Order: sequence, then C-alpha cells, then structure tokens
Amino acid sequence: MEISYVLIQCDLGYEESIIKKLMEIPQIKEVRGTYGVFDIFVKVEADSKDVFDDIMTKIRRLPHIRGTNTLIAILAQGGR
Repeated sequence: MEISYVLIQCDLGYEESIIKKLMEIPQIKEVRGTYGVFDIFVKVEADSKDVFDDIMTKIRRLPHIRGTNTLIAILAQGGR
C-alpha cells in the first residue's frame, strides 16, 4: 500500500472544479481546499507504485493545476 499526501497549487478560482474532478478518482481518500502556499490537499491510497504513478499523472494533467508537492508516507515508522 502506498499512502501519500499531495499539495496542489492551481489557478485562482478553479479550486472547486479541480476538487470535484479529484473526487472522481477512487484512490483519492480525502480532498480539501486550503489557505496558504498550496490551494488543495489530497490524500492518496494506492495498491502499488504503478497505480500511484498513474494517479499522479492524472492529477498533474488536470487543467489549471500549476504545480504539486508530493509527500510519501513512511508506513514503517508508525503513526495513524
């Protein structure tokens, strides 16, 4: 299982339409609009690295996304 958090920067005014598109991807478990440097927070749970790579490609190809910052969880360190 791959768990990651993706921080997205997008064009002003497109946050809600991007959030709706992201919610259509089953492996995306949480999507939130945020204040600050990043506009959208996404939690991704994928069964494999290949699936994760496909999801990231879909995210990065969405119109009006300017950039992403991906944080991959280290599951062996515990936490919840």
